[in-house]
Amino acid sequence: MSLPTKGRVLVVTSVGDIEIELWAKETPKACRNFIALALEGFYDGVIFHRVVPDFLVQTGDRTGTGGGGESFYGEPFEDEIHPRLRFAHRGLVGMANNGEKNSNDSQFFITLDRADELNGKHTLFGKCVGDTFFNVLKIGQLELDGERPVYPPKIRTVKILENPFDDIIPRITAEEKRAQKLAKEQSIRDREEAIRKKSGKKNTKLLSFGQDADGEEILDFKKKPMARPDLLEPEIQPAAVPIAILQAQASSSKPKEIPKDTVKRAEKKEADLSEIREKHAREQMTESERRQAEILKMEASIRKLNKKRGASESDVSDDENARMKKRAKGKGASYLESEMAKYARRKVERDRDGKKKRDENDVLAAMNSFKGQLQKNRSRPAVAPVEVDDSDEDNAGGDGIEVDNDRSWLTHELHFPKGNEEEVERAERDYEVIDPRNRSARAKEEEAERKRNQRKNRPGRRGF
Repeated sequence: MSLPTKGRVLVVTSVGDIEIELWAKETPKACRNFIALALEGFYDGVIFHRVVPDFLVQTGDRTGTGGGGESFYGEPFEDEIHPRLRFAHRGLVGMANNGEKNSNDSQFFITLDRADELNGKHTLFGKCVGDTFFNVLKIGQLELDGERPVYPPKIRTVKILENPFDDIIPRITAEEKRAQKLAKEQSIRDREEAIRKKSGKKNTKLLSFGQDADGEEILDFKKKPMARPDLLEPEIQPAAVPIAILQAQASSSKPKEIPKDTVKRAEKKEADLSEIREKHAREQMTESERRQAEILKMEASIRKLNKKRGASESDVSDDENARMKKRAKGKGASYLESEMAKYARRKVERDRDGKKKRDENDVLAAMNSFKGQLQKNRSRPAVAPVEVDDSDEDNAGGDGIEVDNDRSWLTHELHFPKGNEEEVERAERDYEVIDPRNRSARAKEEEAERKRNQRKNRPGRRGF
């Protein structure tokens, strides 16, 4: 039976609440240190920096590294080992140290299983109660990087539900600590705002409406003008010249040479005019003339291809080409049209894969003829196959090739026996279907039957 507790706290974490009862009578220094630090708000925002699966979870270091921590007494305090307090099961709360005796500060741990190796080395001062211990198990199941959680949970605050030490006077309360933190953050923001305002100048030319006057000031940053006076060309005012002087200069001046650029521009202009004239002439051509010109061009390209291909690869002989040309001239068609008709006749239909399509009409015709032979021979009686002598075989085959002239298979019919009861009975007798799901049930029945037989055969017993 465990010792009675005195004192109770509620640790509010990001994964849920953890309720802890304290053994303040057996471990007064550890419990007083824990409650005083909780009253000061020391544990607010502290993470669980160490998790050892199936062993413990550890917290209480504000640096989050496991190497920090401070005591309410100002220095590490001594261990409080009680002979009746042992780490015999999970959910027990103990003080963490740096591996040496009497080095306790603010760090503590909660066990996840029995830990006999901690007895006599660490101060046991509390235990988790109720279903809140399952929140501790959640922390023990987190994803880890070594012994540190990848996403460590944190303590939001520690509430004192039952304080066994009424004489504790905290150095600073949690509310005062929060107020100091908010004031510090506000001072930092004010300093940054003052620096920002100092760097700019207020634009007083903008209109101000009553609600905007008290808000944030609009800063006007002046830009320096960029000018390059050396790039500007000075304007030259033309001087007045008498008309008589201009006429004398014109009469005495000699013809100047034409520059080369002017000559090139004139030639280019003339070439453009010639292209425009040709384009206009092409547009004025009739439709039949244009078609005839295209046909002549295509015929010339076909002749070139035939020359490259050679006479051996040509599909039509020269005589046939001559006849087609004459026929085309007689009908009034061009040589190109006759060539296109020739290639259209030789065109082979192909499917999507590029393979030649099979002529289905020939296949259907062959199947219909075979069907007619079957219907014709069905009405005739079956004829025994004719035996052929070796001499006849030689005469028929010529060079010893066997000739199959037997057509009696066309009259064969397929019949099934009506009464097959014997085959069914034999199949049911010889073949047995075994369901693997019934093996266990059959084995149990056989075992029960064997036990019944043993009871019947046992002397001095009456069989049932």
